[in-house]
Amino acid sequence: MSAGVPAEVRSRVERLREEIWRHRALYYVEARPEISDAEYDALERELQRLEQQYPALITDDSPTRRVGHPVEGEFPQVRHEVPMLSLDNVYSEEELRDWRRRLERALDGRRVLCWSVEHKIDGVSVALLYEEGRLLRAVSRGDGEVGEEITPNVRTIRSLPLRLGGGVSQLAARGEIFFPLPDFERLNRERKQAGLAVFANPRNAAAGTLRLQDPAEVARRPLAIEIWQVLHIDGRQVVSHSRALDLAERCGLPTNAHRRTFDDFDAVCDYVRQWAEKRRELPYEVDGIVIKVDAVEVQQQAGTTSRAPRWAIAFKYPAERATTRLLDVSVQVGRTGVLTPVARLEPVLLAGTRVSRATLHNFEEIARKDIRIGDVVEVEKGGEVIPKVVGPVLARREGQVRTIEAPESCPACDGPVTVAENEVALRCLNPDCPARLKESLRHFARRAAMDIEGLGPALIDQLVARGDVRSVADLYHLNAPTLAELERVGKKSAANLLAQIEASRRQPLDRVLTGLGIRHVGERAARTLARVYATLEQMLEALEAEDAEATLAALDDIGPITARSVVAFFRRSPTRELVRRLIEAGVGQQPATVAAEPQAGPLAGKRVVLTGTLPLARAELKRRLERAGARVSGTVSAKTDWLIAGDDPGSKLTRARELGVPIADWPTLARWLEIEA
Repeated sequence: MSAGVPAEVRSRVERLREEIWRHRALYYVEARPEISDAEYDALERELQRLEQQYPALITDDSPTRRVGHPVEGEFPQVRHEVPMLSLDNVYSEEELRDWRRRLERALDGRRVLCWSVEHKIDGVSVALLYEEGRLLRAVSRGDGEVGEEITPNVRTIRSLPLRLGGGVSQLAARGEIFFPLPDFERLNRERKQAGLAVFANPRNAAAGTLRLQDPAEVARRPLAIEIWQVLHIDGRQVVSHSRALDLAERCGLPTNAHRRTFDDFDAVCDYVRQWAEKRRELPYEVDGIVIKVDAVEVQQQAGTTSRAPRWAIAFKYPAERATTRLLDVSVQVGRTGVLTPVARLEPVLLAGTRVSRATLHNFEEIARKDIRIGDVVEVEKGGEVIPKVVGPVLARREGQVRTIEAPESCPACDGPVTVAENEVALRCLNPDCPARLKESLRHFARRAAMDIEGLGPALIDQLVARGDVRSVADLYHLNAPTLAELERVGKKSAANLLAQIEASRRQPLDRVLTGLGIRHVGERAARTLARVYATLEQMLEALEAEDAEATLAALDDIGPITARSVVAFFRRSPTRELVRRLIEAGVGQQPATVAAEPQAGPLAGKRVVLTGTLPLARAELKRRLERAGARVSGTVSAKTDWLIAGDDPGSKLTRARELGVPIADWPTLARWLEIEA
């Protein structure tokens, strides 16, 4: 090591190199990565930064100078005709535009006239060679210079032709092998039923499958492939990336259906933004977008580094899966009595937010996955909203870990718990459980139900602890003196809350049914029920009839399970008493405001985006727009039909102007929706 480099820096560089090589081996060779892509990229970036700061530390065997991992295993080794490089990554639009500026400077100011973009599928890269029209060889990436020949396994992929069409004899291409999500889920179900370990994700499943020594077993797993580069066709170098892929497609090779070319870099950025959300609708995992210079001549002028082409970049979306340590487990009691184990985690950045808590679903799943306190676990965004623990990283289990035991009684009330027939959830059986009551009150007061603004968690906790509220019906007996005794409740806030409670008496029946939290009854089913029964009192009486369950089951959006749940709910003695008290308080007497079928109008079939401050609450405005036949989106794109701009609009207004999206103000929207502005 050169003098002048601090000892701690030399030590850190060596540790980083060891860690990076270890994780590359786990990823490329063993197909069982221990950390997320984002965490791995952070290690590489730190090493690159230190090597740039201290050039004397750079060595030829540094992982920043190499791609992948040296080949190990029983497959024949093959040297790539052209090195199979990796891609550099960017994580924001600003970084993407910076890359474009650096690239065009490297091209001596030459402007790139055409860009090619395509999905970055999370799979396993492979090099293909066809001779005399037949698939001759398939080679894994390996270390970028040398890979493993996996031809027999790749030949089992049904979407890959063994013989080219279009009269093409010789072709060299690269592609991505992956597991379609439906097939991946089916494989894991089958492995679980057979008592085998399940794969953590589709990429691991694809990599593990391609390393099997039995092609017959590989053939039973429905892998897929898409071609993302063509090197040459019949001895001729390609001149355009996109045109070469078009020709490959005509030969029968599968390519990405969503690949596009743009002559405007703003359109490239728009494509990246559009797929941030849309990718979740795809039948395969996409972790980013690859942007390439389309003209091969310009690619050659831009050149490559030792590990990546300068003419291509991968825009990586925020990590949706990360690893962290499970510190402890608490138990939440929901309004229906379900006991949900919740993980307390070492904070970790996930999909752009810092996560320190995640659901563990239920105790049966904890036992099945063998998750223990002290484990390093994988965490992902379930439904892109609620973080969930996927499972433990068993290779990193060390030291003292503790088994997670299911509670024998409710942690909130010490009442009995049980698992109902045909369920896995543990439930508290005590209807007077304070935790259940608190959740019921929060659910009842939420905006989509009774919309009681000001009845927040802190106030609910006090009301329940003091015994002032023992059911949602007690809300209608609160008074100013009672509220004045609570902490941090002044006269004005007490008066506002009482006004909100008073207004909630006039909420339509569908809102009341939503607020009651009947199992299997959401907003849509509540509206359907409200079409049948004019008031809560009529509903209570009608559901006493012998044929009530059959009558409900015949309704659209209800069905036998929901019908059984509704009838059982209203026939229980505690529920009947609660409903009678609500009726006495004047609740549930207003017929539902059932939406009419969308009429032909200025919003019918239109995609609408809202921005800025508007006179109506967003939830209410969204309902009214949907009734008018509009589809409400959160992102401005070229497909947006209208941007509704209120006061203090944000960046969506700028984006809409850039794209030429029509913009309407509140008075215009109010006129369309027949609202008095």
